Formats: sequence, structure tokens, C-alpha cells
Amino acid sequence: MHKQHDILGNIIKHTRENSGITIEALSDKIGISERYLYRIENEGKKPSYDILYKLIRELSISPDSIFYPEKPLEDSKMETLIRMLYKCDERSLSVVKATIKALIETAPEK
Repeated sequence: MHKQHDILGNIIKHTRENSGITIEALSDKIGISERYLYRIENEGKKPSYDILYKLIRELSISPDSIFYPEKPLEDSKMETLIRMLYKCDERSLSVVKATIKALIETAPEK
């Protein structure tokens, strides 16, 4: 049986890698050393609440995947996009909205 910190490290590492973010870039963004992030991902180091909060926000991780790992996740791509939108400023939201509108208008009919 895996321990909670093993699951946490795997979730963070998997999400970071799938997002194409390097350890260097993520550690810079959240203000920790690369070594500390490596230890969280690979050695079972338990981050403080503050660091965990930053990791969840920066990687757009569903907190349920960390706190309820036994619960099957039905986290859709849509929910991930919505979490990412919360991080956008007004300018970025306008760009996203215009992009989506253009995609809808130019999509081939089903």
C-alpha cells in the first residue's frame, strides 16, 4: 500500500511532466529550490501547506486527487480548463474568449 506522501509526489510529478514544466521552472514559480521540489516528487518530502497550495494552484491540480486518492476522479478536460481560467487576468480572458469564438465559428459542421 502506498503512503499518502508517495501519492502526493507522484501526482505532482505526473502533472508537472504532462504540463511540460521543468523542475527548474516550477520551483522558480513557487519560490522553492529545485532540490526541495525533487524531494517532494521523489523522496516523500511533505510540503508545508503554503507550498502545497502553490503547487495545486500552479499545476491546476484537483485537490480531490490529493486528499481523496481512493476516489475515482472524473476530472474532465473542461474542469481543468476552468481551473486554468481562474488564473487569467482580464486581457488573457478576452484572448481566450475570442479564440474560442473563432474556433466555434470555423468548426466544421457535425
